[in-house]
Amino acid sequence: MADDVSREMIPIPAVKRFPSYLRLLRQARDNGKKYISATELADELSLKPIQVRKDISSTGIEGKPRIGFVVDELIAAINHVLGWDNPTEALIVGCGNLGSAIAAYGGFEAYGLKIVAAFDKDPRRIGTRIGDISVYPIETVNQYVKTHRVTIAVIAVPASQAQATADLLVGCGIRGIWNFAPKDLKLPPDVVLQRTDLATSFAVLSIKLRKKLAEEMGDDYFESDI
Repeated sequence: MADDVSREMIPIPAVKRFPSYLRLLRQARDNGKKYISATELADELSLKPIQVRKDISSTGIEGKPRIGFVVDELIAAINHVLGWDNPTEALIVGCGNLGSAIAAYGGFEAYGLKIVAAFDKDPRRIGTRIGDISVYPIETVNQYVKTHRVTIAVIAVPASQAQATADLLVGCGIRGIWNFAPKDLKLPPDVVLQRTDLATSFAVLSIKLRKKLAEEMGDDYFESDI
């Protein structure tokens, strides 16, 4: 299994594919399969088997000729490489519609992330609960971070509040930020930032769909009569 040194050398494109592998591997395990081949994984994800084998080799797991990979071993190896075998606690700031949906989503724990607290500045939300998660006043986030030693925060506030929120969290000792706000953040180099931009994702979807429809119906499909 890959150690912490080799983990840092795994290409980001491979890391992005690992969750998809895990999803298929868990489905295979639930269906009673003990082994799975690179070809099976590749076919499901529209990849080449050689790419799948290359990705899996970075975990330190080797397949058996004509049999494939042991499903349970591969699940454990990928979880280890991603650091998901040791659950990480996180907090979320912003409990509007998007923030509440993120906080209530239970699927994160399958990937080693547990949201343990939520923070907001709206008095109407403070003291309420989102599932099992309590909503605290934003003024208490510093004490919470220091007491519970949380290092990851999810930002789901409006764009106008995102940078100030990020600055506050960094000042509290947060080292990793998952940003759902439609705002590019400027953070110190020792803070890891990952942005999930819904507009960007939809733009990619739109382009892919237009390309697919143009292939099927011709470019005239998009021409206006006006």
